[in-house]
Amino acid sequence: MSAIQNYLHNFAFNVYPYICLAVFLMGSLARFDRDQYTWKSDSSQMLRTGTLRWGSNLFHIGILFLFGGHFVGLLTPHWVYESFMTAGQKQMIAVTAGGIAGAICFVGLSLLLHRRLFDPRIRLTSHRTDIAILLILWVQLVLGLITLPFSIGHSDGGTMLILADWAQNLVTFRPDAAALAGVAWPYKVHLVLGMTIFFLFPFSRLVHVWSGFATVAYLFRPHQVVRSRRLNLPADHNQPRQPGAGV
Repeated sequence: MSAIQNYLHNFAFNVYPYICLAVFLMGSLARFDRDQYTWKSDSSQMLRTGTLRWGSNLFHIGILFLFGGHFVGLLTPHWVYESFMTAGQKQMIAVTAGGIAGAICFVGLSLLLHRRLFDPRIRLTSHRTDIAILLILWVQLVLGLITLPFSIGHSDGGTMLILADWAQNLVTFRPDAAALAGVAWPYKVHLVLGMTIFFLFPFSRLVHVWSGFATVAYLFRPHQVVRSRRLNLPADHNQPRQPGAGV
């Protein structure tokens, strides 16, 4: 690895993750504070609702499983499961479950992307950022599917342990880009593009994810705010009562 390649590698896996995380958090907060009413794309629900229903449902089901699987798989220490499962077994479970969820998500995302690109009416209602983020997500998903044959080829779970150790060291502020030096290129590109999606998150329609979390949190609130239907003004006894007015 040349000096330039070594510098780019260290930047991509030691520094860039923290830049993306900072932009993700601070950018989301700033957008909520200043432009929370822009947390959406223009609605196209009335146009080809069948494609939207299938594409949206498949995409969201797949992406939720993939996000949860990546989060748990990368951040769960090996010692937590080594007493009842080998690294190789965990990797094969991840490949199988990830392959199924990835296929579901791929079909859904492809339907949504095709709908945005090739329906003239929907194309007119779509911002360039909407199309761009769908394209980036589609490429990221394809890269994830490309990694599956590489994972099957390393069924001992060694690559999975390397990726998990890198992610866990990142969380504990002990980044170690050197650990990824021998990892195949699809994994590296997949990681970099995934971090880039977090970087772009506050500037795209993806911020509506926060609204989803807020909705779920609202369901578990211990109280409910009830607003009065009348203004909180002192009663004016000199005003005549309206016919049919309640007490």
